[in-house]
Amino acid sequence: MLLGAEPTDPRSAGVPTAAAVMARAAGENFPVAGRLLGAAVRADLLAIYGFARLVDELGDASSGDRLAALDWLQDELDRAFQGRAEHPLLVALQPTLRRRALGHEPFLRLIEANRMDQRVHSYRSWEQLRGYCSLSADPVGELVLAVFGAATPGRIALSSSICTGLQLVEHCQDVAEDLAAGRVYLPEEDLERFGCSRGQLAEAHAGGPLRQVLAFEVARARELFARGAPLIDELSGRARLTVAAFVAGGRAAASAVEHAGYDVLPGAPRAGRGTLALALASTLLGRHRESV
Repeated sequence: MLLGAEPTDPRSAGVPTAAAVMARAAGENFPVAGRLLGAAVRADLLAIYGFARLVDELGDASSGDRLAALDWLQDELDRAFQGRAEHPLLVALQPTLRRRALGHEPFLRLIEANRMDQRVHSYRSWEQLRGYCSLSADPVGELVLAVFGAATPGRIALSSSICTGLQLVEHCQDVAEDLAAGRVYLPEEDLERFGCSRGQLAEAHAGGPLRQVLAFEVARARELFARGAPLIDELSGRARLTVAAFVAGGRAAASAVEHAGYDVLPGAPRAGRGTLALALASTLLGRHRESV
């Protein structure tokens, strides 16, 4: 159970409860913390997920001053490293910080990504979007590796390919939701390449140009999964299973977008449990295959 006093800083007035944040776990493209992982590892991965999800909620949905709320969260993170956090999700993170000897930097990058969301609403090039993903997605993989004591520079690089691929597929799924928030996470150069105007992102159904853009981005995400998949070979046991589940979740999500004919505008296509299970088996048995 998540414990902790209600936060008292006025900057935290719009901060969601721990229960509201963790309820989002079921909708992710990857298993957040499988029950086969054991109690301690499961608790640590859930704590990291809770922090990452809280950052996104503050950056995407806070009704108050989002930059002030993110500043509060950074201060609360500092307090968590000192063992005196107030918000239940940061209280839950404290044992993980101690047990796994985690550092500040990956957590700070997640906060910075959401600060960027407040001032940057589109990306000209893939290189620029990739830079954003290095803040918004890649730190999660680094922290997961740290939980397993497997965070070497080479493994972190492979993990970053996987995490960026996951982020890119999510951007493809959430085109309509992102546009409603005033953001476009498809590179402008790719939209122009296929003759897709911003207005086409707001239509009821995806037209030909947008479908071409999404097919291109999904193929790019699959390439990223293929580049990162050798990480599975470097791991064993629970670490191997966890990383394979991340790759499989990304591949299954990519398949869901493909099976929807790249028509993501009526709602984000999501993979069912059966598709996820098949993707995991395929990834474990034939890890470098790109299809599910």
